[in-house]
Amino acid sequence: MADPTAAEVQQFIAEGLPCAHLEVEGDGQHFFATIVSTEFEGKNRVARHQRVYQALGDRMRAQIHALSMKTLTPAEWAEKA
Repeated sequence: MADPTAAEVQQFIAEGLPCAHLEVEGDGQHFFATIVSTEFEGKNRVARHQRVYQALGDRMRAQIHALSMKTLTPAEWAEKA
């Protein structure tokens, strides 16, 4: 199985999680994602990351070797802008 591209990882996340903003960078083995979603409201960081892993499903074990994430609500994203 070929290593996924950053664009593919971005697509995988977008298919399983409604995002207001989504950026993924990476080299096929290690990825960094900035994910903004209303689904993160009221959730701590661990719960937010679990939600992203849920969106990725088995790809997290089979295709994606490492994923670092910044998970934000739309309000948190607006504060940083």
